[in-house]
Amino acid sequence: MPLYDYRCDACDKQFELLVRSADVPTCPACGTPDIKRLISSIAPAGKAKAVAGSMRAAAAREGHLSNFSRSGR
Repeated sequence: MPLYDYRCDACDKQFELLVRSADVPTCPACGTPDIKRLISSIAPAGKAKAVAGSMRAAAAREGHLSNFSRSGR
């Protein structure tokens, strides 16, 4: 299932959804199907590991374990 970015025309909320091809996505805030699919941003090449490392460090400071790799837990 692909992950898409959407913007709701009714309430102007922006959100991401995992969508199957047969599903009709709706806004999680107001429930309307009147939404537009946006172009998703991608991680710059060579920066993904640095971003993941900084996110793991932030999670460690906050006490979360969900952002750690299996070996880091």
